[in-house]
Amino acid sequence: MAWLPLESNSEVMTKFLHKMGVPKKWSIIDVYSFDSDLLAIIPRPILAVVLLYPDPSKVEKAEKEKEEVKDNKSDAPESIYHMKQCISNACGTIALLHSVANNLDVIQLEDGFLKTFLDKTKGLSFAERGEYLENAQEIIDTHMESAQEGQTEAPTEDMEVYHHFVAFVHKDGSLYELDGRKLFPINHGPTTPETLLDDATRVCKEFMERDPTEVRFTVVALAASE
Repeated sequence: MAWLPLESNSEVMTKFLHKMGVPKKWSIIDVYSFDSDLLAIIPRPILAVVLLYPDPSKVEKAEKEKEEVKDNKSDAPESIYHMKQCISNACGTIALLHSVANNLDVIQLEDGFLKTFLDKTKGLSFAERGEYLENAQEIIDTHMESAQEGQTEAPTEDMEVYHHFVAFVHKDGSLYELDGRKLFPINHGPTTPETLLDDATRVCKEFMERDPTEVRFTVVALAASE
């Protein structure tokens, strides 16, 4: 099963979240630079950071080694919402779902299909959540509609895509990377709601440093609307 990929476009992603019941007080904001002065002007609070990176093979090798060292054990709290990516090209929507689902103490979701989906999958396993998404028709329809709205022409569903989305969230004092292709959340060390953006962009820089010649990275944040 494959979806059309979602473009890393803050306007498209914001509309997508609002259609799914995220209140208009929250938006996806572009992170244009990691300069501290420019990071400081992004509206607060910031709830999640989403990175889109290319050619995951190089990054995955480093991450696989990190996972093997951990011997398939995770220190992630049970309260963290993490779902498996069972659908090709669904990583953009899954990163946004991870961003919202781990901030429901702050985001007051409107009644609707996303709230219902998260309620029904709250007690499911990593794999079961991913399988449930395969049949969540209203989320699928909203994703497909949003995937057609980007500035670049949408590729076909069967076209190989060389980019991947991951989300970074704060949970219980730690910064977690949530990736539907990894068995468990990756802990990147301590953070707080106030330092989430600085700490997440530090990790994004590490992704970029693994391939210094590559420029096709984008970073956005789920934050208060301006």
